[in-house]
Amino acid sequence: MDWDKLRIFHAVADAGSLTHAGDTLHLSQSAVSRQIRALEEALATTLFHRHARGLILTEQGELLFDATSAMAKKLDSASARIRDSEEEVFGHLRVTTTTGFGTLWLAPRLNKLYARYPELKIDLMLEERVLDLPMREADVAIRMKEPTQADLIRKRLLNIRMRFYATPTYLERMGRPTSMQDLRGHRLICQNPETPQVSAGVRLAQQALANDIPSTMTVNNYFGVLQGVINHIGIGILPDYLTMDHPEIERILPEVESNEVPVFLAYPEELRSSRRVNAFRDFVQEEIVLYRRQQIDDSLPE
Repeated sequence: MDWDKLRIFHAVADAGSLTHAGDTLHLSQSAVSRQIRALEEALATTLFHRHARGLILTEQGELLFDATSAMAKKLDSASARIRDSEEEVFGHLRVTTTTGFGTLWLAPRLNKLYARYPELKIDLMLEERVLDLPMREADVAIRMKEPTQADLIRKRLLNIRMRFYATPTYLERMGRPTSMQDLRGHRLICQNPETPQVSAGVRLAQQALANDIPSTMTVNNYFGVLQGVINHIGIGILPDYLTMDHPEIERILPEVESNEVPVFLAYPEELRSSRRVNAFRDFVQEEIVLYRRQQIDDSLPE
């Protein structure tokens, strides 16, 4: 099958228009149209439904577009590895992690990474949905459980726990609870147990809510929970990794916490030699070491 025709077909399918595809490829509309007709004749099928508003893929066209999309991702990966030099780190890096970890821990530290590699372009995708790394929906993932997808390199970074936090201002006004039952006199801030999140957070929230707490504030991510806590609205359930960056909050009910939640970094086997991926991996591991040292220092008596 003619690779050049496939390249043109992919551009047309992606743009939905012969004219727009021609602009992208620097070809005339008639040249693009001739290549599409030749490809349809070679395959003995119709790839597009043509109408006044543009082009729509036929069922056969969708099958071919899936194949050319997979090819394009593989070519992008190969091009990235070729462009990565021995000395420099540059270009696009797509990183996916949860909204909480990405906003509260990772993003505040990325200025250090950019200081090392000013030509790096990071696309930070924050969502609870697990993106498909082997299919290159992202280059690197930081996940709150061990990845199960095949052909991944994975590294366990740390373990976290969910705990109760509040500000001294709030506790001075409302009193300091000494047991879970005391939460009935406080406002609880947490993620709704129905919201996608780590199961340890769900269980701790359910345990707290079982005490008939009269007033609550639920948010669909931990950044929102943190904002509620630091603005003295109530007692929040938050991951312990944020305490180093937010000394204005303090832990309460120290005997109550969730089970450990493992945090893994993962990336596709085919990106093992990528300078961008290796630079990001090394940076995150260095920051984890600093985080652990700070945890130890904070736990030592003054």
